[in-house]
Amino acid sequence: MKQTLLVGAGWLLAICSAVAQLPESLPETTRLTWEEADLSARLMDGAHRFVERKIAETASHRTQFWARDFSSPEAYAKSVQTNRARFRSIIGAVDTRLPIRMERFGDEAEPIWVTETSAYRVFQVRWPVLEGLSGHGLWVQPKEKATGHVIALPDADQTPEQLMGLAPGVPPESQVGRRLAENGFEVLLPTLINRARLKTDDQQLRASDQTHREWIYRQAFHMGRHVIGYEVQTVLAAADWFRQQHGNDLKVGLCGYAEGGLIAFYAAAVEPRIAAVLVSGYFDSRQAVWAEPIYRNVWGLLREFGDAELASLILPRALIVEHSAVPTVVGHKGEWRTPGFASVAAEVERIQTGPIFHKPVFVHGEQEKPIGPFSEAAMTAFAGQLGVGKLTALSEELPVDRRAAFDPDTRQHRLVQEMENHVQMLVRQSDR
Repeated sequence: MKQTLLVGAGWLLAICSAVAQLPESLPETTRLTWEEADLSARLMDGAHRFVERKIAETASHRTQFWARDFSSPEAYAKSVQTNRARFRSIIGAVDTRLPIRMERFGDEAEPIWVTETSAYRVFQVRWPVLEGLSGHGLWVQPKEKATGHVIALPDADQTPEQLMGLAPGVPPESQVGRRLAENGFEVLLPTLINRARLKTDDQQLRASDQTHREWIYRQAFHMGRHVIGYEVQTVLAAADWFRQQHGNDLKVGLCGYAEGGLIAFYAAAVEPRIAAVLVSGYFDSRQAVWAEPIYRNVWGLLREFGDAELASLILPRALIVEHSAVPTVVGHKGEWRTPGFASVAAEVERIQTGPIFHKPVFVHGEQEKPIGPFSEAAMTAFAGQLGVGKLTALSEELPVDRRAAFDPDTRQHRLVQEMENHVQMLVRQSDR
C-alpha cells in the first residue's frame, strides 16, 4: 500500500512539473481573453460570417457546374441536360406522374359548369398527379377553336376564381385568366397551397405558427420532396393533358404571378416542351433567399442555380420577365417584399445567352418602377410567342359563378390533405 502511494505521488509530481513547463499558449493560438459570459453568441456570429461568405462566393463558383455549348440549339439543350436533372431533383419533382386524365365534377350545390359567357365556358376540374394527389382548379373551354393554350397560375393567396373575375380581390387589368379566355385561349388555372395559418387542435403545432406552405415543406423536406416540386408536378400534369388532347407538338404557355410566377418559372426550367413562360413578380437575385419565407428553402440551390442560371435552362424558348410589385409577406420565418429595379435588371443581365440566343423580354414600368401584374406589354409579348398577335381589351361581359355553396377554403383543405398524405405515404415506405 505504501509503495502504491509513493508511485502515485511520483506521477503527480511529474504531471505538475510538466504542466508548469507548458507554454502560455499552443503554437499558432492565443489565450482566450473574451470577457463576454455567453460564448455561444460569438460562435453564432462566426457561423453567420462563414455562411454569408459561402453564399457570396456561389455566383462566381457556379461556372464549374456548367458546360454550355452554344454551337447550336440542339447542342445547347444536350449541354444543360445534367443541370436540368439536378434541378429537378433538388426541388423534389422526381416521382413518375399518374396516367393523364381530366375530370369535371360537381353536384347540385357545386355544378360542374361554373359559368358561361358568349366566348367561353368554365368548369371546375381535378386531374391526377401522383398517388393520392390531384390538381384542383378551373378549366376554361373556348366556344370556338382555341387560339392558344395556357396554364395561368395565381399567387399562393389568390384563387383561380379571382383570375377569372368570378370573385373579388384582383383588379380587372390583372385578371389574366379572363383576358386570355376572352381572346379565345383554352386556359387551366390550378390552385396553389396558400399562406394561411395551419388550423389545428394540437397545441404544439398551433404554437409553431406554421402556414400551409410551411407545413408541407417541413414534412416533405426529409423525403427529398418539396411543396414547390409538388406544384411543379401539378402544372406539368396539366401540360401533359393539353398535349394529349391536341398533339405532342402543341405550344403550351405558362404564366404566373408572385408564388405562381415561381412555379411557372421552375416548371419551364424543368420541362423543355413548355413553349413560353411569363414570370411576373418573382424574378430577382436569390443571394438572400435565406431571408425569404422558409418554404422557399431548397437544399443546395445557390451552389448551382440563381434565377439567371434557371433562365438559361429555358433558353432558347421564350421567357418574359415582368417587374411587378409583390405581396408583402412577413412573419413566415422570413420575409418577402418587392425587389428594387436594379437588382432585377442585374439578374436579367446575368443570363448567359451566347452568340445565338436573345435575352428574355424584360418588362417594367416608367422610370424603372414596377408594372402589372400581367400588364399590356407583358401579355402582348407572351401571346405573341404563342402565335397570337394582338389581344383585345376586356369586354363588359362579367362572368357570374353559378355555384351557390362553393367555398375555396374547402378546396384548399382538400389539397393540403392530399399533399400531406403523399408525403406520409413516402415516410411509411421509406424503410423498404
